[in-house]
Amino acid sequence: MLRVAHLTTGLIGPISLDLGAGECVGIEGPSGSGKSLFLRAIADLDPNQGTVHLDGGPREAVTGPDWRRQVALVPAESGWWAETVGAHFAATPDPAPWPAALGLADALGWDVARLSTGERQRLALARALQTAPRVLLLDEPTASLDAAATEAVQGLLAREMQDGVALLLVTHDPAQAARLCHRRFAMHRGKLEPVT
Repeated sequence: MLRVAHLTTGLIGPISLDLGAGECVGIEGPSGSGKSLFLRAIADLDPNQGTVHLDGGPREAVTGPDWRRQVALVPAESGWWAETVGAHFAATPDPAPWPAALGLADALGWDVARLSTGERQRLALARALQTAPRVLLLDEPTASLDAAATEAVQGLLAREMQDGVALLLVTHDPAQAARLCHRRFAMHRGKLEPVT
């Protein structure tokens, strides 16, 4: 599904990685090792060299916004540019099911200013899922969540994998990686090493 070959940014790489449909690959490692930079490079948000393909098609064959709808990055700190939560979602398809699945059924009518860090994290994931991505690039998606919210996120991600969505998950939680991931890597100085 997703094939990354010899990806470099000057600070990381070269990194090559294949990710299959419905598969979750975990990336662990200390802060500053390059995990977030790797996700941003795949999403084509920072200058990078190498190749990235989705279902055999090169990233360059589509526009940046189209690529990021198919290969959606959910950063550790998401951007919010309008006053209300609902303004950050498209009108169609109906956005309501995604916040509701994460315990935030009424959130579309809320002001962004009232959101906690954890609510912002869950709503950023909901916003990404509304675009029906083929691949989710997740940067610490449960770092600010309590146990119940973490369980809701992990349950939703498991259902997305059952539907064929591939996940690349950056996490500092080895237990979470063990629960969700089919394969795990550690990043050291911008390079990936398998975790056995």
